Amino acid sequence: MFGIIGIVVSLVLLIALAYRGWNVILIAPLCAMVGLLFGGLDAPVIATYTQVFMPALGNYLIKFFPLFLLGAVFGKLMDDSGCARTIAHKIVEWTGKERAIIAIILACGVLTYGGVSLFVVAFAVFPVAIQMFREGNLPKRLIPAAIALGSFTFTMSALPGSPAIQNAIPMPYFHTDAFAAPGLGIIAGLVMFGCGSAWLMMRARRARNAGEGYGEDEAVASAAAAAADPSPAGQMPSFAVAIVPVLLVLVLNFAFSKYIIPAMDTDYLALPKYGKTTESAVAGIWAIILAMLISCTVLIGLTWKRFRNVRQSLTDGALGSMLPILNVGSEVAYGAVIASLASFLIIRDWLMSLTDNPVIGLAIVVNVLAGITGSASGGMSIALQAVGQTYLELAQAAGINPQILHRVAALASGGLDALPHNGAVITLLAICGLTHKQSYFDIFMVAVAFPLASLVLVIVLDGMFGTF
Repeated sequence: MFGIIGIVVSLVLLIALAYRGWNVILIAPLCAMVGLLFGGLDAPVIATYTQVFMPALGNYLIKFFPLFLLGAVFGKLMDDSGCARTIAHKIVEWTGKERAIIAIILACGVLTYGGVSLFVVAFAVFPVAIQMFREGNLPKRLIPAAIALGSFTFTMSALPGSPAIQNAIPMPYFHTDAFAAPGLGIIAGLVMFGCGSAWLMMRARRARNAGEGYGEDEAVASAAAAAADPSPAGQMPSFAVAIVPVLLVLVLNFAFSKYIIPAMDTDYLALPKYGKTTESAVAGIWAIILAMLISCTVLIGLTWKRFRNVRQSLTDGALGSMLPILNVGSEVAYGAVIASLASFLIIRDWLMSLTDNPVIGLAIVVNVLAGITGSASGGMSIALQAVGQTYLELAQAAGINPQILHRVAALASGGLDALPHNGAVITLLAICGLTHKQSYFDIFMVAVAFPLASLVLVIVLDGMFGTF
């Protein structure tokens, strides 16, 4: 019992310090050691740090660093070339300024589904949102929720083929690809988009009826205007040019995962030097890596003259990938230490005992750990390392398609992760110049409540009709 209390204290400390702005790279090992001390020193502190924490961090980097690297580089290239803003402006033009909320959601959705980092999207779309919300006299407090809905809900965890890391993490555990359970994923995405959009428009309508307008924030508006300056070439790239790299990511990902890589001779993967693995275990990640690499190359070729300095953009993108992956990797390593404690086995077994259904059990475990860590990818990685193989075996014994495990794990990671201590939530509010008190309730509805509802719907539909 004392060990369980230690785990809770450790997690509360991690959440509190992260919420106050402490870097998780520093506090994750310290908080892990707190849990270790409460657990009665199951192992020496220094040995746990070097033999459990660091190997777990290293294993995460080995698996997913290329995805973080290429995703950050692609996002930076889209930003510096002006392509991201071109897409945002074109969607606004199509939807009309009177539909500002829908326009911002769609702009964020197109960009993130095409592989652009949600942080890059927030910076690129925010200036457009400021202008549209002011012209429509809509409350600026709804801007973070609109960006959140388009950036880290349906395109992150639901839509098939998404290059988001949350859609990639389950692949090596369940031997699936990014297009797992496409029908159920599309339904979940539609639920998130539809309910979230309806909620925000209802909130805007109520605010208008109550006489609430945009509000005053000249400092933020000035910053937004500065951020909206066109590309160095003097004009934005055309929409046709801007959308090509985004479409390439999706098309190439599908082609590589479904046709090209499966047709390759990969028998060599069974050799010890390649980890004694199989094509199905790595094909999904390979497909995203190749798709992103080719798309980055095409993007540079199409917009070469619009960059101030291509080499600097590539360097900035590469450097920009370091902090996110080390943050998430540290959270995963923290989870590995907690998972190594005897007390954690009690918690894990209790969560797994709540249901005999491996699909529901996986949803519960991933959701709880994503909520605890405040990270979709970190929580899911911890959960799958601890119970992924167990649930895969249970599903196979019950004749359940592993694709539903993939989709449920991805959807579950995008539920409780967006609690107030989530790093993306804190960063988004900072970009928008707003506080939790002003905007978090709407973020909670679109990024927690409706994703959880879509997860429940997917589980019910799979139980009734099977995986599709």
